[in-house]
Amino acid sequence: MSGRDMYGGDIFSGHSRAKKRTVPTVTAERDLVVEDAATGFCGAVVGFDRSYDGEFVKLEDARGAVRLFALREAAFLIDGEPVTLVRPEAAAPEKQTRSASGSTRVAGLRAQVAKTSRIWVEGVHDAALVERVWGHDLRVEGVVVEHLEGLDNLAERLTEFAPGPGRRVGVLVDHLVTGSKESQLTTGLGKYVLVTGHPYIDVWQAVRPAAVGIAAWPEVPRGEDWKTGICRRLGWGTPQQGWRRVYNAVESFRDLESPLIGAVERLIDFVTEPE
Repeated sequence: MSGRDMYGGDIFSGHSRAKKRTVPTVTAERDLVVEDAATGFCGAVVGFDRSYDGEFVKLEDARGAVRLFALREAAFLIDGEPVTLVRPEAAAPEKQTRSASGSTRVAGLRAQVAKTSRIWVEGVHDAALVERVWGHDLRVEGVVVEHLEGLDNLAERLTEFAPGPGRRVGVLVDHLVTGSKESQLTTGLGKYVLVTGHPYIDVWQAVRPAAVGIAAWPEVPRGEDWKTGICRRLGWGTPQQGWRRVYNAVESFRDLESPLIGAVERLIDFVTEPE
């Protein structure tokens, strides 16, 4: 019998040194403290990077020095024991369940055929803000928003439209306060017309100052063009440039003042109310 046969096979086959050691895999969560096995650099995980060489982890030591290390097998130590670091899996984005107006978002929405009833607003900026915040709701209900190009056109437009059963009109008005020209133009229009509004000179002012990064809307003297005066006082350039700032600052109803929110909500309810 050979020496090998005397031991019934390979004498090293069952020895612990012949078995490959299993190195645990650890997710490199932010602030996890590890040591690079090759260099001894010890630091906390502060980020990741990717290049043509592969994935890298950023470690920051106690003195604030940041270095990159390749995410290779058994390349790091935790409490003196080798580990393989892996990048955390990206969290799936949360499914948005609320629209910009705060209503429940309808999944897979297909806009309804437009109802005969309409919502009218004074200008294109009013229409754009209403669409930005309530666009989802309006498509659910099948309501179209149109702009009047000025409240002076209201009487003529109502004559053409002929409101009646199933043909309601909701009108959103700027600067709707007692005794104003706007209030005089919007009284006695019949039960199939509802006028709501806000007290602000312009719909820009119905956007919360904090949303556009200012403490308050500046005062503009009567007789001076309001938008031009606002842009000059805030250093916003032209009214067109100022409007882009205002529009881009609005992401949801939380960026609007409550009088505008309430006015639009009442109009939507009115034009969608069953006869």
